[in-house]
This record gives sequence, C-alpha cells and structure tokens, in this order.
Amino acid sequence: MTANPNGSHPPASGEPPRNRLPWEKAAPADTAAQAPVVPQAAGPLPPRPAGPPATGEAATGSHYFQQVKGRVHRRLIERLNLSNLERVSREQVVEAIRKVVHDLISQEMVALNFDERELLVSQVLDEIFGLGPLEPLIQDAEISDILVNTSKTVFIERHGRLEKTDVRFQDDRHLLQVIDRIVSSVGRRIDDSSPMVDARLPDGSRVNAIIKPLALDGPHLSIRKFRRDALAAEDLVRFESASEAMVELMRGVVKSRLNVIISGGTGAGKTTLLNILSSFIPPTERIVTIEDSAELQLRQPHVVRLETRPANIEGSGEVPQRLLLINALRMRPDRIIMGEVRGGEAVDMLQAMNTGHDGSLTTIHSNSPRDCLSRLETMIAMASLDLPERAMRQQIASAVNVVIQVSRLGDGTRKLLQISEIVGMEGDVITMQDIFIFERQGIGEGDKVLGQFKATGIRPKFADRLKAYGIDLGAMLFSNVGDRAPARGGGHRW
Repeated sequence: MTANPNGSHPPASGEPPRNRLPWEKAAPADTAAQAPVVPQAAGPLPPRPAGPPATGEAATGSHYFQQVKGRVHRRLIERLNLSNLERVSREQVVEAIRKVVHDLISQEMVALNFDERELLVSQVLDEIFGLGPLEPLIQDAEISDILVNTSKTVFIERHGRLEKTDVRFQDDRHLLQVIDRIVSSVGRRIDDSSPMVDARLPDGSRVNAIIKPLALDGPHLSIRKFRRDALAAEDLVRFESASEAMVELMRGVVKSRLNVIISGGTGAGKTTLLNILSSFIPPTERIVTIEDSAELQLRQPHVVRLETRPANIEGSGEVPQRLLLINALRMRPDRIIMGEVRGGEAVDMLQAMNTGHDGSLTTIHSNSPRDCLSRLETMIAMASLDLPERAMRQQIASAVNVVIQVSRLGDGTRKLLQISEIVGMEGDVITMQDIFIFERQGIGEGDKVLGQFKATGIRPKFADRLKAYGIDLGAMLFSNVGDRAPARGGGHRW
C-alpha cells in the first residue's frame, strides 16, 4: 500500500480519506506490517451489555466506558508521532486531536451521549498531556493536597479537611506510568532500586512517590499543590489566621533583621507563612534560598534559588542542603532563607545567623516553640560535632530571636498559635517568653474552633532593636487589653 500524492494515507475500511496531520505517523508500506503497539488493541470491543444504554455517572464509571477509553487512547497513540508531538505546544494540537478522537469514537459504534463523548475526549487528552485521572484535581483551585493510596483510592484535602473521591486508575501499572511521567520530567527516577522519590510538577507543586517493595500494597503518590495566588499579609487577618497586631509585629521583626524560625506540624502552613514573611524583605537585599523542592515564591528582584540534588543510580552526586548552605555563604547573601532544617545543616544555619547573616528565615517540624528548641539540639547532635549540651543551647539562644508557631486546627483552619521571643540563657536553660498567643475558648457549631488572639502584655526585648530600624510599634501593640481580636473559627483554610 502506498501513500497518496497529497500526503494522505489510504483510509481504513469505512473511514473517509483525509490528509495526515504533521504529528501523525505515515502509513506503512504494507498493511501486514501495521501491527498495533499494544496487542489488546486488535479486535472489536465486546458488545455493550444488554439493556438501555447507561448514561451519566453510570456510564462514565462503568467498566465498559473504561474499555472504550482505553481502546480509543491506544488507537490514538498508534497514529501519533510522539517525537513530533513533543516539539509543538498543547494548544497547537489539542483541537486537531479532539477531532481525531471523535472520529475514533464514531468508529467504535458505541452508544454515548454528547456529555459522555466530551468527557471521554477530555480524559484521553489528560492521558496524553496531563496526569490522567488526576488532571481535574490538579486544575481545581480549592484542592490543596492529592493523596493517592494505590490505584483504587484517591483522597483530597479541600478547605483543610480530607475527602475521599471517586477517582480511580485502571490498575497499578497505570498509576506507575503517571508517577514515572512526573519524576522523569525533573530528571529523577523511580524503580526497584530507587523506590521513593521527591519531585515537583511544572507549576511548582511538590510530589512524593513511593512504590513496592517499600509500599506493601502498591504505589502511593502525594501531591502538595502549588498556590497560583500566593497569600499576602492582609490575607492572614482576613482569613482569621492572625490579628493585625501580630502581622505588624512580624513585619517589624523581618525588617529589623531578626532571625526567625517558623515551627509547625505537617500541613500546618509553614511554607505559606514563610512566603508571607519573605515579602517583608526590602527589594534592595540579595536573598539566597535553599530548598529540597523549590516552593518559595519570592518577588524581590535579587533572588538566588538553590535546590538539593539526590544521588544518581550509582549512589553518587548527591548535593544535600548542608553543602548548599556552605556554598551560599560564599555568595555574598544579605539573607538566607532555608525551606526547612531537618538535619546537620542546622549547625551551619545557626552559625550563619550568628556571623553576620542576620534576618535569616527557616522552618522546622515541631509542635511548640519549646519543642522547636529541643529539635534544634537533636539536629546539632546529628552533625557529630560532640558539642556539650550547654554550648549547643548557647548557640541556639544567641542565633534565634523569634519562633512563630503555626498549626492546623481540628476544623481545618490554620492559625498562628504563638509568637515567642528567645530571651537568653538562665543557667543551662534557654528562656523564652510569649508575645502573642491564640487563646482557645471551646468548640462551636459545626465543630468550629472558637478563640481569640491576644497579646500577653509582655514587651519584647527586641523592641529597642525595632526602634533602631525606625520601626515604632507603640506600647499598646503589646498590651493584653489592646489586642483581643476574635477568631470565631471557620475562617479560610489555606
């Protein structure tokens, strides 16, 4: 069989002739060589079950519908020249591919209504250009986390609360294909020899995947979505996550170059708050950021972004946060922002804070400001420097000025629970004092957490430093009667 002079190829039986698209494969010289890529593609679909055609959710969720989608997808892949497809944008080919998919659906002679056909087209396009069944969840701005527990179960976090979805993958192999597409796009790999990986999507969303043999039941995928509209300081007040006085204090703390640690549990909003605090940094300063997976959204003009690198297949080439931090100190930074300290790099971070790189910011996993200090001691010990306990605590007390505790409450809201100042040492103990706290007052309707933000009445020792930088917050800011902003619960869930 030969191609027509106009570049089209002879149609299959019952298919009208048409010109071949640039990204379609040329017709083979012999029909005998036209073997499908996937053996299952050969042969007709099984007949539709007897009875009236299913529509809506009954059809789209049925095994028959999935068979149709798989068949159309395979036939479309057989037509596509994938190497050419990579060189054009989605916008250039999506409408043309949509028409081809509609043609393929018509050839299948299946009883699908218009909505079902459009849904099938959308799902096939998601398989080619997106993350398959997860693509609608990725596009939903209200969803903050996507948690895939094997191919059969997908949870989401919406407004701070977990919900089970009806999203399914065909099988674990299908889920593995999506995981591999994600990790390979950033130069990572996942297989039996490297069964867990951290990566990120093109929009900055953070991804973690783990497969067998470490995950006993099958592949697991976790996606922390990247906010396209970064929260501003005013949003903390509008969403009842902090009071105006707390925001003003944090603004003054950052502008006066105090060293700050944001403490909180998983999903508490540490990175979101770190983004907000970084927005207070003057645009004239040079900022170096260090992250495992780049998430920070700094808008200053002079920002250097560094990201760690895992080991390669031979187990070499790893660049951890500690090495990046040491290198960052040679890059003439005005401030260093570390996404999270979790190991021996805590020593280098504290030394940087103590040696002229004040105004640094970082986050840490801990349940309270006091636990934060204990975790720092543990991390210093991980550096194998054999420092005495008192020396470690002196290092912490002299380096860190403020600890901000953020938490996700039982109703899904995220709030700043404490802003605490590290005062110094008394004997062998680091002394702290709370400047602002969130005072809980019970549970309201719909399990909403009730409470209010209030100042403790303590004037921080760093108030004089704020004045030296031209920041006068006034004595009333710290008065325990001047700031009793109610937090009625049920505010925005980051």
